[in-house]
Amino acid sequence: MRAAVVGAGAMGSIFGARLAAGGVDTVLVDVAQPLVDQINADGVTVVSGDEETTTRLPATCDPASVGAADLVVFFVKCYHTRSAAQMARPLVGPDTVVASLQNGWGNGDVLASVYEPERVVVGVTYNSGTVLGLGKVAHPGVGPTYMGPFAGESLEGAERVAATLEQGALEAHVVPEIRPEIWKKLILNAATLPTAALAGMNAGALTAHGQMHDLVTETAREAIAAARALGYEIDEQERIDYIHALLERAGPTKASMLQDFEGGRQTEVDVINGAVVRAADENGIPVPLNRAFVALVKGWESMRGLGL
Repeated sequence: MRAAVVGAGAMGSIFGARLAAGGVDTVLVDVAQPLVDQINADGVTVVSGDEETTTRLPATCDPASVGAADLVVFFVKCYHTRSAAQMARPLVGPDTVVASLQNGWGNGDVLASVYEPERVVVGVTYNSGTVLGLGKVAHPGVGPTYMGPFAGESLEGAERVAATLEQGALEAHVVPEIRPEIWKKLILNAATLPTAALAGMNAGALTAHGQMHDLVTETAREAIAAARALGYEIDEQERIDYIHALLERAGPTKASMLQDFEGGRQTEVDVINGAVVRAADENGIPVPLNRAFVALVKGWESMRGLGL
């Protein structure tokens, strides 16, 4: 098995290191030359609790130098998916499986517009990561990854992805109907990412603060209503309980959007709360909190010249 991970940020580095440590022939592909040089020189260091592990694996800015892989996994930010997919064409041969385990709704559609939809696998992961420096990341949250076919009924591609992740000691599950699982993660992100970012709160503080706890809950309720309007059976109480339990377990972990705020980077609000708003508008569902979060985050971005 030969795997290429496109995007050597927190999640790409964590997954790439795990696969390489599990014996999968893995290469990281990224556009940042200093990051690629650092990984090639010293490997990827992953900090998990009190443990610090360094894994050596190759990295490159030139996909053509790698050639076709059996599996290509995308971990870039949503607004880079199309350009990354075009760049990664040399990695994709006749039998390559292309997978997205990114945040948000719509990355699969982008990949399916560049590659054959039947080869695309989409999913979500409940692992979390934070960049600590060039080639060094934290892995504070360990959880399952769910995946399924973007188009068609064949599970062969998803099963190949799951088997590869399991070789890297990552919990993986194949789900024939993957879109409800994507929406479950989307609901979690819509309720927790902008709230954490705008308030500057870590996960534990977000659920411990009474008013923010309630805001997270009500934002999740809106997103659940939008998902249900699309025909996805989501258990409201299960999602709300899961979200707050996850926040409590995550403790000092910083949400990805809070990390974007602190780093002065464009966020993924368009494919998270923005996706909730679009689904709600299609079905006449009021989602004032999600709509307000889109406006607030986009306003923050505009004042910094981001996302224009």
